[in-house]
This record gives sequence, C-alpha cells and structure tokens, in this order.
Amino acid sequence: MKKIIATCLIIMLISLLFIPMWTVFVFTETRNENPVLHYIPISEEKEDFQIIFTHSIHLTDVIESYRVEDTKKIRLMSMKYSDVAIGMPSYPEEGQKLNYQDGIYTLQYDDAVLQNFTLYIGDVDYPLSFKYKNKMFDLKKNLVRGKSYLFEVKKISLVEKMKGVRLNGR
Repeated sequence: MKKIIATCLIIMLISLLFIPMWTVFVFTETRNENPVLHYIPISEEKEDFQIIFTHSIHLTDVIESYRVEDTKKIRLMSMKYSDVAIGMPSYPEEGQKLNYQDGIYTLQYDDAVLQNFTLYIGDVDYPLSFKYKNKMFDLKKNLVRGKSYLFEVKKISLVEKMKGVRLNGR
C-alpha cells in the first residue's frame, strides 16, 4: 500500500512540472528549430502594456498600447505618434478613431483583438522597449537583432519556465 501511495505522489509531483500554471508574456523566436522562450511574468491584477519604439525614418517615438483579455488574447487599444508620413496612418479606417492634440496623433481601436503577433527586432540603433507595470524591458538588449519573435500571452509550466529566459526590466 505504501508503494502505491508513494508512486501516486511521485506521479503527481512529476506531472506538476508539466502543468501550465504561470501566465506570462512570451517572445518565441520564429524560423528556429529549437527556439528559446523569453518571458515576462504577468501579475494577478491585469494592467495595460506598451511597446515603445523609435520610428526609423521619422526618428520619433511611437507608443502602442495593449490590454490582455481574460481569454489570453491581446487587445490593441491605441497607437500614439507625432508624424503621419511614411508608415504611419493619417486617417482612421473602419473601427478606428484618430485624434490630434498637442502635436500627437492618437489612433484608437474599437475592437482589434489578436491571438498573437510577430515582432521584428530591427538591426538599427533605435530603441525598442516593452513597458509593463512601470518597468521597461529593452528588447534590443534581451532579444537578437534581425530576428522575428512570436509574441503571445499564455500559461507556461515549471519546466518551460526553467528552460526559458526571464526578461528583467530596469
């Protein structure tokens, strides 16, 4: 009887290693047979997050704001920028609103929800940051320039957590 109980306990403990329990932001390199999982833990109280980058042509900051839905999907909330030339919207499309105030354009999205998206880490010397809970994560420092990463919100197991790389903000 003790052997059966011990065996059951061992099986339960081992299975706990593989049960996804931690909700995280995940950056997984694409086009790689053995991608390393880079992650940022998400706290219980949900907060919006931003991706902040310097536009390589305008040399002005662009701030994209997102929210994590209960379904682990990603809601695009808004994009703020100061120049509408190359690559930046100058008018809203269906389901969007564009406001201009104090030299800043704010493009708001009514219902833009994504399962994931691909983020390219350009090999240019302009900032690319991820901001969450007032903490900045330098993506150019922590990820490989010239590579693409699938960004998503998901639960990971203890084994995935130990094999992955936790991004530390400043």
